[in-house]
Amino acid sequence: MHFRSFISAILLVVASIQAQAQFTMQGRIEYERKVNLLRQYDDEDNEWFQRVKSELPKFRISYFNLYFNMDKTVYKPGRELPDAKPNVMFGGTPAADNVVLTDMKLNHVQASKQVFEQKFLVEDSTRKMKWKITDEIRTIANYKCRKAVGRICDSVYVVAFYTDDIPVSGGPEMFGGLPGMIIELAIPRLYCTWTATVVEQTTPKSDDFSAALKGKHITQKELDDKLKESMKDWGKYGARNIWWCTL
Repeated sequence: MHFRSFISAILLVVASIQAQAQFTMQGRIEYERKVNLLRQYDDEDNEWFQRVKSELPKFRISYFNLYFNMDKTVYKPGRELPDAKPNVMFGGTPAADNVVLTDMKLNHVQASKQVFEQKFLVEDSTRKMKWKITDEIRTIANYKCRKAVGRICDSVYVVAFYTDDIPVSGGPEMFGGLPGMIIELAIPRLYCTWTATVVEQTTPKSDDFSAALKGKHITQKELDDKLKESMKDWGKYGARNIWWCTL
């Protein structure tokens, strides 16, 4: 091969590799959160629950925005659907107004959570989960994603698909800790999924990272212990509420 042709071929390969390795360092992700309301009551057969189920839509869909850069992320409610109906579940829609601000540099998280009539402000170190990364690959929102499986509350499985093309260890709610951004998340026992519908490669404004963080200051463990004590006689409904509040 002629030397000049050889150099041209090398430059083309390098350019191709660089094009494939373009990372998204900052921007906005819109997640569609989808909760299967009817599955929440699958094991209930009394007349009252059957009547409640007949009045519910199958899915409750809502949207959240995640603004991010290499230092921090903020997750908060996004656009509302015009036909959205509030309070379609007991105590309202779980985790509908959660706001989570994560500082990766400081390894610190602040999360505003509404628990029935009381609002809490969780302040803690970022969540540490033991993820098992698998070989399964999917393309979601035009990003190549790898599957990982973890757990919350000891026994509640969480399935995540993350992309290392967004080298930010974040995701919806308080989830993160993977070698890239979580693009899709599922918690089967809550019949709930979060899926990225939009990924914008833009520079977030300072206002995008502002969030109204209000509530009684508490750590996540203190909140978990408080809920376990107050809901110890609620059976499976108490456990489900604790799982929602752990998000």
